[in-house]
Amino acid sequence: MSVNTIQPGKPGTPVRVFRFVQSVSKVTAGTVLGITMLASSVVAGGLVGLAISFRNLPDVRILRSYVPTETSHIYDIDGKLLFSIHDEANREVVPLHQISDNLKLAVLAIEDSHFYLHHGINPSAVVRAFLANWEEGQTVEGASTLTMQLVKNLFLSPERAFSRKIAEAVMAIRIEQILEKNELFELYLNQVYWGHNLYGAETAARSFFFKSASELTLGEAAMMAGLIQAPEEYSPFVNYQTARERQALVLSRMVELQWISPEEAETARKQPIGLGRVTSFPTSKLPYVTEPVIQELTDRFGRDAVVKGGMRVQTTFDSALQKTVEDTAAYWHDVLYSQGIYYDYEQGQLAIAAVDPRTHFVKAMAGGYSYKASQFNRAVQARRQPGSSFKPFVYYAAFASGDYTPESIVSDSPVSYPDGDGYYSPQNYGGGFSGAISIRNALEVSLNIPAVTLGQAVGLNKVIEICRILGVKSPIDPVISLPLGAVDLTPLEMAGAFATFANDGWRSETTFIVQVTDSGGNVLLDNTPKPRLVLDPWAAASLNDVLQGVITRGTAKNANIGRPAAGKTGTTSSERDVWFVGYTPQMSVAVWAGHDDYYPLSYGSTGGQVVAPVWRDFMLKALEGEPVESFTPAGQFDPP
Repeated sequence: MSVNTIQPGKPGTPVRVFRFVQSVSKVTAGTVLGITMLASSVVAGGLVGLAISFRNLPDVRILRSYVPTETSHIYDIDGKLLFSIHDEANREVVPLHQISDNLKLAVLAIEDSHFYLHHGINPSAVVRAFLANWEEGQTVEGASTLTMQLVKNLFLSPERAFSRKIAEAVMAIRIEQILEKNELFELYLNQVYWGHNLYGAETAARSFFFKSASELTLGEAAMMAGLIQAPEEYSPFVNYQTARERQALVLSRMVELQWISPEEAETARKQPIGLGRVTSFPTSKLPYVTEPVIQELTDRFGRDAVVKGGMRVQTTFDSALQKTVEDTAAYWHDVLYSQGIYYDYEQGQLAIAAVDPRTHFVKAMAGGYSYKASQFNRAVQARRQPGSSFKPFVYYAAFASGDYTPESIVSDSPVSYPDGDGYYSPQNYGGGFSGAISIRNALEVSLNIPAVTLGQAVGLNKVIEICRILGVKSPIDPVISLPLGAVDLTPLEMAGAFATFANDGWRSETTFIVQVTDSGGNVLLDNTPKPRLVLDPWAAASLNDVLQGVITRGTAKNANIGRPAAGKTGTTSSERDVWFVGYTPQMSVAVWAGHDDYYPLSYGSTGGQVVAPVWRDFMLKALEGEPVESFTPAGQFDPP
């Protein structure tokens, strides 16, 4: 007997299976061989004749290019698994040689011990089942080979009908003509259902035993193989004793076939089984970061590619830093509520977004104080007015125009501008005027009138253009009060924009994703940073110099972290939103606090008082162990 699909030492072919084929060859010599050949000719000939009646069956040739649906995995920046996402089928596809010989033998033993000998059907079993079912007038006995099971799983409905069994047989013969045995066996082991929404050997092994299919012991493999006929009923998660009984049945069958010795079977029966847990419906431990990633992937590739395509997604997030940012948001939410800043515990919210200026990778973000309490991600979805934290865009525009320096004098005096049917007269927080004042001092103490005046001088459309260059995509109108933050932006937009200031005007696209590959390692998306100089370096460095004074001498003294840092506070009218957006050369972080229903925070709340301490707390933890870095002095660049 020649079985060219099984060769000793060939990848994916167990040596013991080769021994099994040799033993079958000896047994089938003579009478058994003659009967089998006769039955094979009769049954195969009859089924080929019946094939004329099945012209509408699916074309099995599509299997040449068939790829099973596969679970996609999302990892952090260091390769730590964050989340797995799949559609109906939770599956990890692996090649045949990466599945243990123990499992291959166990499945063959209990499901189709003649798999490597037949051509899609087991003739003697078909004849026996045909006669039994014909006599009863219904399907009472099966004769499904692995190939027929594969046909049923891939192409046909699960109904137990006589016509369907014939269709299975016809299609099984067709499939065996276009695919080799090892190809069929690999497809079967990756397609078969093991219960609990676990498809394929690899996914099932990781769920049942917390190990790869390549590492399964004989006892574990026998238990898994015993589940195939009724996976939910026999599952060790449902009925451990029944699973043990099925394991014993598989081991006995392997002994009967002389594929293992009685001693090996007994050792496997006594082997302790360390069960894992159902992993088909996991919940992300870091949903604030995984959900935006899934949304971005869906927008780019489509839902089917994400939930069925077996993507491997490396994100930009640092798991440890993400845990820190979520803990910080939860802690300070309780603090602010206890201080009476929030009028309501659930309505009061806090959002934090952190971006690395050197890469523009999003490193961490908290969309609220608790994802469990609210799934709305305020870091990327909530557009709120930034107040005075918007002013750096205006001051950068002034510096980049070449007409102003940090020491230029501006007037902080009453001013009015036509606005519709009336006039707009900006006021400073707390009232009063300072008269002639340097830009540096005006920004440090966050005077409103100089910011509006400069906005008119440089042109509001120029300010909007700068925002677009920095990656701000939210709608912006050139209203007179724009320099005071009369626009709705997200914390991530603010953190990403300020990151470009921190990097002396160099910018890459702000992103959640480093790289996406398919399960075969082919690159689908590569977000390797490609920094471009988008701002005037002297103007950016001058702004960094001035904004450092906001922390050391101005409205953000509560944000002082003992190393060079720059930033800007923001407080909207009626204290509905408070902000602090600050950065070092290594990290740009925006912090926002407010009520979801826009109800004001407690009277007198400001960004410097309420959220600058939050920023300080997070930055001290985030930069622990990081070297102290200074901003590039403006003197190293030529003015515009």
